[in-house]
Amino acid sequence: MDGVFTLVLPRNAFTPRERARAGDVWRACQDAAVFASMRAGWPPSRYVTQKTSFIVRAMAVVHERETSYGDQLQARTWVSRVRREMFSTREVRIAGPEGAVARATQEWVHVAADLTPTRAGAELLAAFPVLDVPDESSVTLPDVATKIDGRTHTLTFRCWHTWMDPLAHINHPVYVDWSDESVSCAMKNAHLPPVELVPVAESAVFKSGVVADQEVTVSSSVTGLTASGDVVFAHRIVDDAGTLCAQVTTVRRLATQPAVILLDALR
Repeated sequence: MDGVFTLVLPRNAFTPRERARAGDVWRACQDAAVFASMRAGWPPSRYVTQKTSFIVRAMAVVHERETSYGDQLQARTWVSRVRREMFSTREVRIAGPEGAVARATQEWVHVAADLTPTRAGAELLAAFPVLDVPDESSVTLPDVATKIDGRTHTLTFRCWHTWMDPLAHINHPVYVDWSDESVSCAMKNAHLPPVELVPVAESAVFKSGVVADQEVTVSSSVTGLTASGDVVFAHRIVDDAGTLCAQVTTVRRLATQPAVILLDALR
């Protein structure tokens, strides 16, 4: 195991329902990966010196339960696969006082300073041995039981300079924030309180980085229902040049109302 780490989500990670946002659970998973790298002798400063880094190219998360402010979370993380000395799969499991909170699988790629894939050196590869953890498999989203061709809801905005991460582009959890904001705006227009949105699962595949001052459009639509009746959304995120930056899938329900109300309002 690369490590077990104690995490406490910051106050700004919580909604007016006093429950953590999905994007902030993704940030906790990122923190676990960074802490594991630091423990292995590779803090962010060492990557800067080496003029390399790891970036996320895909990620999937399933939420077992929501968490409250002040909960001490335990994050377990390990590398489950390495390919071509460039691509690695990292598993993250987060638990709280009441049990499992979230399961995540991250697909990382080792990149050079210009963000092109490059092979990692022997010393770096040795720092992250592949582990086979019994009874733990990579995370997949719930199956779509009923397919739906819903109408498209769009959200367009300009990317702020103050949103840039250490690699001078949008950090990967922000795409989940944007996807939920797109659905939240559509909910508000349909007279549903956005605070009711509950995260069930998400996945994202990243194609091109968004940078400051670009105009971004998020196009969201209902694509189905799971066997449990949760609503599945597909999101396409493009920049002002029409470049596809990310494709995100989110699975959502409502906190105090049946999910079918969300479906009927946004389909």
